[in-house]
Amino acid sequence: MPHSPARGPHAPLLKGRLLAFVAVVLLAANLRSAVTSLTPLLDRLGQTFEFGSTMTGVLGMMPTAAFALFGLVTPRLIRAIGLERTAVLTMLLATAGLLLRASAGGVGMLLVGSAVALAGMGIGNVVVPPLVKRYFADRVGTLSTLYITVLQAGTMLPALLAVPVADRFDWRISLGMWALLSTAALLPWLLLARHAPRAQAAAAADGPHAAGRVWKTPLGWGMALMFGMTSLGTYSLFTWLPKVMVEAGASEAFGGVMVALYSAIGLLPSLLVPALAVRMRNPFPIAVLVFGLNAVAFAGLLWAPMAAPWLWVTIAGLGPSTFPLGLTLINLRTRTPSGSAALSGFMQGVGYSLACLGPLLFGWLHELGGGWAWSFAFLMLCSLVLLVAAWFACRPQQLEDHW
Repeated sequence: MPHSPARGPHAPLLKGRLLAFVAVVLLAANLRSAVTSLTPLLDRLGQTFEFGSTMTGVLGMMPTAAFALFGLVTPRLIRAIGLERTAVLTMLLATAGLLLRASAGGVGMLLVGSAVALAGMGIGNVVVPPLVKRYFADRVGTLSTLYITVLQAGTMLPALLAVPVADRFDWRISLGMWALLSTAALLPWLLLARHAPRAQAAAAADGPHAAGRVWKTPLGWGMALMFGMTSLGTYSLFTWLPKVMVEAGASEAFGGVMVALYSAIGLLPSLLVPALAVRMRNPFPIAVLVFGLNAVAFAGLLWAPMAAPWLWVTIAGLGPSTFPLGLTLINLRTRTPSGSAALSGFMQGVGYSLACLGPLLFGWLHELGGGWAWSFAFLMLCSLVLLVAAWFACRPQQLEDHW
């Protein structure tokens, strides 16, 4: 009798593959909406709730802090309740937080709603790579390209719509409408979770887990430092690029356009890097290219910012190519979903912890030196750390071999 594909322990995975494809894409689309739907409205909310720059700074630091915290705790959560149920929790928290924030009557509820939504999105950051590993182990490059590109688009769209929707309707509508998208993402995960194996059984099928072991490996630290230095540089430029432009003689509006360009250029590496990484035995040359791009961009922004601002910012926008590289390597350097979850959590937990320091140190060095030389020297030093870390992260190896 011929073997039926509907039989066997992996039948639910095969049957649910199309549903999982839709679910992963929708989940990725939600992972930044709580961040970029808020920041364009902070001045308006400050006037509404009468808070100043200190509270604006707190709200600005919450995303990286939440991503760091939940990057470290999510692997344990996955082992306790399983991948699919963790994805359900991700979208439940995101939906609840977005609705709480939209209904806020004061700054306290604004903070609570943001914290709840960002908790969900921090968990989601970690759970997506092992979900790709579970359902699409034979299509890691394709699915990584897709979900990272959707994540980038989901970063840009809320920022573009925030002010126009608030002007046309109300800031509550502008903040709350993204709960519709997170609810849409919740539905397929509820269906998948109904048929998912028990967490203990899934972990046993995947092999030994990495509790407390990733931090003992050169691969883990290479991935974490590469991702951390990438995120640190990215958030530093998101925060300070407008001021760099203004102090060079540009208008505030032009500074805003440069940030938009910097963000938009990031879509190109998202489309190209995962496919390249899958085809390269050792993708370290990508990190070497990133180091060179950063050197050119930082030198241009420091010494001749208005000579060719579009060129420097375009080159700088290609610098975070190690972001999609890191997310793709999570699955290329692991054999099992449990290994992928452990590496994803450690990389993003440590990485986003370092990213929290970037904008603060970049600004402090600007005040200390009275210019931007020390600030860009700091970013160049971080790029050097990134290059060394990438040497360890990109070498052909598997995390499970280190356990």
